[in-house]
Amino acid sequence: MRILFLDAYFEPEITSYTHLEKDLMDALVAFGYDIDVVCPTPTRGIDGQTAKKYSKIREQVLYDGKVRVHRFWAPQEGRNTLIRAFRYFWCNLRSFSVAKKLKGFDLIFCNSTPPIQGLVAAKLKKKFNVPFVYNLQDIFPDSLVGAGKTKEGSFIWKMGRRIENKTYAAADKIIVISNAFKKNNSEKGVSDDKVRVVYNWVDADLIKPIGRRDNRLFDELGISRDGFIVVYAGNFGKAQGVKVILDSANLLKVRSDIKFVLFGCGAEYEEMIAYKEQNNIDNVIITPLLPQERVSEVYSLGDVNLITCKKGLGAASFPSKTWSIMACNSRIIASYDTDSELAKVIADSNAGLVVEPEDPIVLADAIVKEMTYNHEVDLRKFLSKVADKTSCVTKYVEVIKGML
Repeated sequence: MRILFLDAYFEPEITSYTHLEKDLMDALVAFGYDIDVVCPTPTRGIDGQTAKKYSKIREQVLYDGKVRVHRFWAPQEGRNTLIRAFRYFWCNLRSFSVAKKLKGFDLIFCNSTPPIQGLVAAKLKKKFNVPFVYNLQDIFPDSLVGAGKTKEGSFIWKMGRRIENKTYAAADKIIVISNAFKKNNSEKGVSDDKVRVVYNWVDADLIKPIGRRDNRLFDELGISRDGFIVVYAGNFGKAQGVKVILDSANLLKVRSDIKFVLFGCGAEYEEMIAYKEQNNIDNVIITPLLPQERVSEVYSLGDVNLITCKKGLGAASFPSKTWSIMACNSRIIASYDTDSELAKVIADSNAGLVVEPEDPIVLADAIVKEMTYNHEVDLRKFLSKVADKTSCVTKYVEVIKGML
């Protein structure tokens, strides 16, 4: 049996999804499946030497011949919205052009980045008369509204909803990353029977607690091991509303025993650095995101780790970093919608506190309150029940086997 993967990013690129897909491929190959991957030449998060190496590679054979990668040239990814949109359309046109020449596959698998990739899968499904499994990692156009890039009812929103409806209708099965996503699908008319919830997982053998004495980040960042450390790691975008962290830190400047460390990237990264400097928020360190292999150090650094979201956006999202934090057995404070799925998970696991979003005063109060928490909680045990790598990957394989 052969499966066609449509990918916007593939190794050696590193995104929040690529390591999940690698785990899935490992499992599918172990079950005896062959895989064809159609993807662009890599551009995201790689150095010049790597880019040069892959610039002329169009075909690759991996996993002892079980996986064949078909690459096409694509322009460099930029931050400009129009350039990114052009690249998305270019990549989807080329994906279809390359994939339609392939023969003999029995199923199409693709995820929701970029959002029009699902339409490519739908067209290929019709051409080859094979089932299509859609992995919904991001809800479009809802995410654009949340990021402040468009408004509900706008032309872009209407086009996005049309793309969304056509993709959902064409997919034989939709794998979503949370119950909130399933509810969102249901409200848009998608049958519950078509949707399977599988959380994004973490490999708890790779991501694990690191003691303070052994965590080199304290020395690299010049932080005392005696203080109370508050960590945020992730995107600095409009949807995350990271400014609430800086405002809370500003309120806590009088506390010399509290230090904030923010690891990030994204549209508001430079803006937040400037905001920190303009307001002399000297109890905050802002530094770029570290590679995936240092996640254990990042989340073990914090006595508490923050997850933030703009008000009203938490109902249709679930931050996968939650599981990585739990894998490090670290506590969580979420400045997040209190009726969200994340809030329920934190309550069920006794992982920390959830406070109203965009309120720096209540966030600061929660941080001070968390300093007095001294109970032992085994968050890794809870993690093993809901987002264990083996069980989650098995659920993906079950969906694919069911379609074949």
